[in-house]
Amino acid sequence: MESYYFNEEHELFRQGLRAFLEKEVKPNIDDWEKQRQIPKDIWKKFGEMGYLGLNFPEKYGGTDADFFYSVVFIEEISKCNSGGFMITPTVMQYMSTPYILKHGSDLLKEKYLHKAVSGEWICAIAITEPGAGSDAANIKTKAIKEGDHYIVNGAKTFITNGVYGDFMIAVVKTDPSAGINGVSLLVIDRNAEGVSARKLEKLGWHASDTAELNYDNVKVPVENLIGEEGQGFYYLMGGLQLERLAGATAACAACEYALEYSLQYMAEREAFGRTLNKFQVLRHRIAQLASEIEATKYFVYHCCRLHNDGHYAVKECSMAKLLATELSDKTMYQCLQFFGGYGYMEEYKMARMFRDSRIGTIGGGTSEIMREIIGKMVIDETQYDKASLTSETKNDPKDHNTNDEKQIINNSNANAENKQTMSIEKTLSTLIAMAKNAAPLGSTLKLNFGDSQIVIDGTSGENKISSEDTEAACTVDIDLDDFNAMLSGDLNPMSAFMGGKMKVSGDMGVAMKLQGFLS
Repeated sequence: MESYYFNEEHELFRQGLRAFLEKEVKPNIDDWEKQRQIPKDIWKKFGEMGYLGLNFPEKYGGTDADFFYSVVFIEEISKCNSGGFMITPTVMQYMSTPYILKHGSDLLKEKYLHKAVSGEWICAIAITEPGAGSDAANIKTKAIKEGDHYIVNGAKTFITNGVYGDFMIAVVKTDPSAGINGVSLLVIDRNAEGVSARKLEKLGWHASDTAELNYDNVKVPVENLIGEEGQGFYYLMGGLQLERLAGATAACAACEYALEYSLQYMAEREAFGRTLNKFQVLRHRIAQLASEIEATKYFVYHCCRLHNDGHYAVKECSMAKLLATELSDKTMYQCLQFFGGYGYMEEYKMARMFRDSRIGTIGGGTSEIMREIIGKMVIDETQYDKASLTSETKNDPKDHNTNDEKQIINNSNANAENKQTMSIEKTLSTLIAMAKNAAPLGSTLKLNFGDSQIVIDGTSGENKISSEDTEAACTVDIDLDDFNAMLSGDLNPMSAFMGGKMKVSGDMGVAMKLQGFLS
């Protein structure tokens, strides 16, 4: 059947990748799982084939392909029956090095991207700490600038490639007193003096290493800062959608692989004089799983298309990650049941699939965090619609309010309008005062409050503030009360963004500079 998402070149790429995996990877998977490590030379072979820089520019050794080549890549490596194998290049290509590509200096790109894309160096992303997982804003690892170095102290945990890797993108606090505005990203060499690692024993993903890292007065050159100081949290928020898409794609592919393996077993295994695939109760369970996997897969494809087209689809990517990883756990549980006692034996593939699936609803943002993000966005949107409907029904001929009641309503509306006018004037004055001390945006940004707007024009060496509704390179849609809460420090800007209270269209880079303007 003709695919809406994949063309002939994608399918040719899939065939070539499958042949490569059949030759170089699948025969070794069981040994790598037992050894709990993958030989590094396999990644050089991946690099030679161009598999580690699919969406990276050619000048760094990549192929600059569209994102659906990456979808093919993730799907196929997820069908090798080793989550530990799958996660290693996934972290390298989609969860760590993109921060250098998007925000790093030319020096960092030249130093690290070539070797990462070639497979010579392995990269990790070091976010989680013993006391801060999903709450990335509250990390404690400090990087204090002293001369031309940062001195890094702290600890990280659950870091994939942390022992095995050559360098890492570390999330640190360069200004511990500034909250999320003090979060920065640093490239730290794994063999730097003061960096130590302890390999953790895990339920699944045995072929990959997962580390606890410690930084003891580690000296990191200031040129290893990715982007700007204090912007690390926002860089992370921008990169998490790709991480979640990768996780969702891998989960769907693993579901397909488990179902295919189960169907093969059920066609051969007999009970009560017939094969298992002839029992109606099992056939119906298969039908249900197949339907859910297919539907989820195509929703994930839709999200991948949004990403490929440049959309920052927070809600959709969070939904994809939630649905796909939850479905993976369900699929592995039910497929293992098809095998009966054999499913519990390590000599059958289902035992490993079952173990490897469990991390999916935890890593890259737990299911609870996904639901919180989705809930805020959906609920906020719904209440806005309800407010609109309420205001539209006030002139309904079926309105039974008395004249006195209507006068009270009208007076309330007038008071609200006066309050809005006073509030926008106060906000305008506050921003004008802030503009005097803030660095020029270098672009134009419009704050759209619905009935009123404020435009920041930072293209002429200074920030000019006006209330004229003009076009801008970036538009931020936000409720005026929410924006004032941001000004007062009562509302976290990234919580507003991730919760759907603030929507950005246009140049995301300009929106990121808004935080520096407000601080």
